[in-house]
Parts: sequence; C-alpha cells; structure tokens
Amino acid sequence: MIVLDRINSPEDLKKLNIEEMECLAGDIRNGILTRVNALGGHLGPDLGIVEVTIAMHYVFNSPVDKFVFDVSHQVYPHKMITGRKRGFLNPLENFEITGYSNPKESAHDNFIIGHTSTSVSLATGLAKARDLKGEKYNVVALIGDGSLSGGQAFEGFNNAAMLDSNMIVIVNDNEMSIAENQGGLYKNLAELRLTKGATVNNFFKTMGFDYMYVEEGNDIEKLIEAFEKVKDIEKPIVVHVRTLKGKGYAPAEENKEIYHWQLPGFLDKKEDTSTSFVENYYTVTNDYILRKQAEDKTVVAISAATPGAYGFTKDFRDKLGENYTDVGIAEEHAIAYASALATNGAKPILAIMSSFVQRTYDQLSQDLSLNNSPATILVHWGGITSADATHLCVFDIPLISNIPNIVYLSPTCKEEYLAMLDWSVNQTDHPVAIRVPSGQLVSSGVEDKTDYSKLNKYEMVEKGEKVAIIGAGNFFGLAKEVKQELKRQFNINSTLINPKFLTGIDEEMLESLKAQHSLVITLEDGVLDGGYSEKISRFYSQSDMKVLNYGAKKEFTDRVPLAQLYERYRLTKELIAEDVSKLIKIEVI
Repeated sequence: MIVLDRINSPEDLKKLNIEEMECLAGDIRNGILTRVNALGGHLGPDLGIVEVTIAMHYVFNSPVDKFVFDVSHQVYPHKMITGRKRGFLNPLENFEITGYSNPKESAHDNFIIGHTSTSVSLATGLAKARDLKGEKYNVVALIGDGSLSGGQAFEGFNNAAMLDSNMIVIVNDNEMSIAENQGGLYKNLAELRLTKGATVNNFFKTMGFDYMYVEEGNDIEKLIEAFEKVKDIEKPIVVHVRTLKGKGYAPAEENKEIYHWQLPGFLDKKEDTSTSFVENYYTVTNDYILRKQAEDKTVVAISAATPGAYGFTKDFRDKLGENYTDVGIAEEHAIAYASALATNGAKPILAIMSSFVQRTYDQLSQDLSLNNSPATILVHWGGITSADATHLCVFDIPLISNIPNIVYLSPTCKEEYLAMLDWSVNQTDHPVAIRVPSGQLVSSGVEDKTDYSKLNKYEMVEKGEKVAIIGAGNFFGLAKEVKQELKRQFNINSTLINPKFLTGIDEEMLESLKAQHSLVITLEDGVLDGGYSEKISRFYSQSDMKVLNYGAKKEFTDRVPLAQLYERYRLTKELIAEDVSKLIKIEVI
C-alpha cells in the first residue's frame, strides 16, 4: 500500500488511521532515501523525525498553527506531507524543492532556515506577534539533533519562558548532534531519558517551562496522544521526545555520524575495499596537528559540532584525546574559548566552515582580535559554489579581513598551507586565520620559505609588463590561465602575483607596478564588496592605473550551477581577456 500517493496536504493525512499512518511513515522514508541518493542532503535527522512530523500534522492545523523547524535538518517529511512529495519522488522535479524550509515553496513554511539553534527565538517572535494581534493558534518549535548546544537556543528558551501564552517546544532527542553530543546539558537529557522524565533535575523546568516526556518518539499513536494534550495550551511547554536518528535505514542507525548527511549515489556504492591513500587538505591538516601535538602538549584542535566537515575523523579525535574539544554547535564560544587558550599559553587550532563564521563576528572582533590572542583559525569551504542560499561561503573575506589585528592568509598549495599553519601555531603576535584551499590538493613540490611575520608582503611569481594579475588562494590557478590567455591572444606577457595575505596590501609592490603596467586584475573567490580587491582599487584610486576586480556579487544565490555563476561574474579566462581588450590598447602580433 503506497499511502503517500493519497497525501497532497495535511488535510489528507488527517483522514488516515494509525495503520495507514505507519505505512505512510515507510513511504516517506523511501522518499527521503530516493531524494538524498539523487541530490545528496541530510539523511539521519529526517529519517528519525518521520513519526513526529506525521503526528504534528495530524494533531495541529498547519498553516494556521505555525511550525518552525530548527536548522531545517528535519524538514523533509514535512515537505512531503505539505504538497511537495514530487520533489522527492520524481527525479525531474528534485531540484525544484530546496533542502530547507522555504516560504516561497509553501505556506506551511515560515522561514528560510539553514543555520542552527534559531527555532525557539523565531517561534517566540511569532507567538508574541500573535498575542499582540489578539489571535489564537499554536506556535510549535521543533529543536534537536544537537541544536540545543547553540547559544541562541539558550537565549530563545530564556525569553520564551516569559510568554504567558501558547508556546510548544518539541525537543527531538536522538542522543546525537552531528557527531556525539557535547556539553553539560546533554548529561541532563540523559538523566531525563533514564528516569523517563521524572528526575527533579530538569533543565527545562528550571528555565520556566512545563514539561512532558515521550519515551516512544517513533510511535505515532503515543505522539498523537501527547500532542493532543498540549494543543491549545496557554503557557510555554516542552515536549521532550526520544527518537532514533536514522530510523528505518540500518546503516544510518548504526553509524549516525557518517549518515547525518550523504552525497548523491550513496545507495549505489559498493563496499570500498581499496587501501589506496589519497592525500588532501584534510589529511595534511590532521597529520600536521598530530605531529605538532606530539611535540607540544599545549596544541588543541577544536571544532563546533561538525568535525566531519573538516576531516576530523573519529580516529583522529581519539588520537588527540584531551587535546581535542568539540564545543557543540557554539561557534561564538569556540572563538572565545580559543582566544583564552592562546592567551594562557596554549596553541589552539579551530576549524570552522566559512558559512558558520558569520555567527562569530563579535567574538572575532572583541574576544580574539581586540585582545590580540594568537589563536589559529582554519576556514574551510570558502569560495563561490552552487550551494543553497543558507550555506553560501563567499562572505568570510570581508568579514574577517576588515577586523584590526587579525591576519587572514590564503594559500595556493599544500606547501604554502603548511608553512602558514606552522608559522601561525608558533608565533605569539597575532590571531591568524587561514583560508584552507578548496578542491583537490595542489602541490608545488617546493618548500615554502616565506617569512610570514613580514605582514602583507606579496609574491611576484612572474614579472611581466602592461597587465598585472593578482590571484588569491583558490583563484591563483585562474590567474595563471588568464596570463596564458593574454599571451595567446594579445602577446601580452603579464605579471603574475600571489598575494598570500587578505588583510592588507603590499604598497611597495603595488607602487612598483605603476612603472610598466597600465592595468591590474584582481581575482577573488568570494564576494567583492569589502574584499581584498577593493583595498587594491582604493590604493590606485588617485592614479592612472586601471583596475578590474573579479569575484562574486553581493547576493544570495540558491543552487545556481557554478559554471553559470562564473559566467555571470565573468570569471573565465576568455571573458577576462575580452574585458582587457576593451580597456587597453593592444597590438596583436
């Protein structure tokens, strides 16, 4: 029986009996597996929340009653119930549905959400507006999968508890974050599970909430019973639900960390028995940290709940032992923690995703840079990508590079990366961020002997004339392609520059270019507004030097193919050569 065929809205679901809803749960799980296998996406969280979502839609009246899904990690079942099942079942329509909640898709979604720990705050705002307007409906926040460790979750709970009106928070307790749960709060959740909610030591009650515990969080009948008890309640309440992450797909149940998220084609993979080793920037980083920690017991590796995103495998974490800290989904705390470690003589190395740096601005500025604490921050995944709007990684350069004291470095290869990392860990003068290169590892085969203590000194890789091309980090390869294209088309022997530093400019080198150059090209794998390229344009603003800045526009793109973005931003050697031909007089030989 394929019950999902009959479900086009929550109203259709309300007509089902328990047996049919259990069949529907299986259909939804098949839809999740089908979509993730086709496009990639979050797997374990969605598989675990199926029954909770069915019960929510059976009891409550969405979209009149408003649901807020934290992180949207757990939104796939909701989407299939609310008229978007074809985006999971029909390969031709997969791409039309995003992996996150989105009001543009459906009235059943209230926010575009991709970052964590926000649901309680957002739901509190919805409830307060409802009360001010004298309206009556339920506001339901679904939080879990590690999101409780984020600082905003605590702030949201603290304020939501002050509402003297309807506010329902469903805590999805699957005993996991992305990796293992970290933090004192999760000890309390374990105690609540052990006592089936009966212990007097109850975090949620302490915060001011009424409380209900549901042990069988994957039992639709028990969930419906619980939700019917809290529907239309006139005070804030937490419904603590114990679920199984990855339920219904054995590999995801057994290996919850790996199956939190999967790449396309995971169902089609055969078991890999290969013992071949492929070096990448993750393995290079891990090898360096382990080697350095063996020499210096104060070296500490830090991540904020997403170790897999940086190659911090369980084996790596186990080898570091107490010299590894997972702070939970708390990037702000991670920066302050790293700052204090460095201030007190330790050598912290914090790995963070570019998209998550946005949450750390105050700590980067106040706790880290104002105190000039010599911590090392490894920024991963930075660059223009085809990612969805919630996980764009193009804003880190303007954000980091315009804070005083911090040094932001952008290596082009393995050798530069290791040299920068080693300098950063050993120096005590500055906080240092390193934009870890994206994509396949590039090796020059030559040891980098740059003295990075001489700040903002660029490397002139090849000296030429007429046109100077400055390509940072990921785009140094494009800079070399542009140089070759200008030589091929116009016989221009361009100067090629590797800036290495994103936080300042080499005024001496830029000044020297004026003698034999009339055009400077900058290439930036990030948003141009506020980036390093603007600093170069500003330097030349009162001279005759022409400057072409290439990078991303300040915009939220949503799953736009990378080739299309490069075309839009004119980030190809052919388009750049075309622009050059319009700006300077060229004699083709």
